[in-house]
Amino acid sequence: MAAFNYRHLYYFWVVAKEGGFSRAAQRLDMAIQTVSAQVRELEKSLGYQLLKPLGRGVTLTEAGQAAYARADEIFQIGQRIPQEVQQAASGQGVRLAVGLSDGISKLAAHKLLGPALACADLQLLCHEGEFDHLISELALHHLDIVLAGQSAPHNANLRLSSQLLSSSAVGWYGPSTQVHKADVDHFPDCLARLPVLLPTSHSPLRSSLDRWFDHLQIQPRVVGEFEDSALMSVFGARGLGVFPVSLLGQEDLTLLKGLKLLGQTEVKEDIHAIFTRRSRHHPLVAQVVDAARET
Repeated sequence: MAAFNYRHLYYFWVVAKEGGFSRAAQRLDMAIQTVSAQVRELEKSLGYQLLKPLGRGVTLTEAGQAAYARADEIFQIGQRIPQEVQQAASGQGVRLAVGLSDGISKLAAHKLLGPALACADLQLLCHEGEFDHLISELALHHLDIVLAGQSAPHNANLRLSSQLLSSSAVGWYGPSTQVHKADVDHFPDCLARLPVLLPTSHSPLRSSLDRWFDHLQIQPRVVGEFEDSALMSVFGARGLGVFPVSLLGQEDLTLLKGLKLLGQTEVKEDIHAIFTRRSRHHPLVAQVVDAARET
C-alpha cells in the first residue's frame, strides 16, 4: 500500500465532520472539485472507499469509520499543540478543563474534584452549561472531563465513556430564621408550607425530587427554580427559601452563614464523570476517577 498524504487525510476528516463536500469546501475555502479530488486520492492510496452518498451529503463506510476515528485523534491532538507548546514555554502548570452540567450540585462537584485541586501547578478551567453542549465540547477535546447527573450517551461516533463518581443522599437546608424545631420535627410535611427552592426541570435531581414529592403526596410551595445549585444555595441562605443539596458537599455550606439542616431524604443525587479514551489518561482526570472508585 502506498503511503498516504496527511493533507488528503485532513480534507477527508473535514468532509466527514461537515457531512458533505459542499460544507467542507466552504469551511476550507476551496472548490468542491478540489476537495473531492483530494479525498479520492486518499481512497486510492488506502485501497478502500471511505465515503458514500446519503441524501444531499455523504456518510462513512465501515472503512471510513476506521479512518475517521484515527484521523479525529490525530487532528484533535494537533489542534492542541500550539496551546501546549505555549504553556510549556511559559512554565505554566497542568491544565484541566472541566464541564459542569446544569443542575448538579456544585458543592458536590467541588468535593469530587478535590484530588485534582491538590495539584500545586493546576490551571483549572470550569465551564457550566447544558449537557448536550458539554458533551459536544468533550468529544471535540475542548474539555477533559464532564461531571453530569447522567452517564455518557450511547453514541458510538462520540467514543465516550463514563463512571459513576458519587451517589449521595440529599438533605434540605434553610436559613435558621425560617427553619424552626417544629419544621424539623414535621419534615418533610413542612415543605408544603415553607418556601421551597428547586433545580429547574431539566435537572436529573429535579425528576427524582418530583417523584419523591408525588410518592409522599406533598405539594411543595415552590418560590424559585435555579439552573445553578450554588446560586440556589446563596439565595436560600439569604432567606428566599429552603433548598435541597447533596450531602457530599455539605461541609462547604459552612461558607454560607446561618444555614440549618431541615432533614435528610432517601433521594440520591448521582454524579457521573464522562471522558474520552484519550482524556481518561490525563493525570488529573485519572486522579479524580480513581479516587472516587477507591471511595
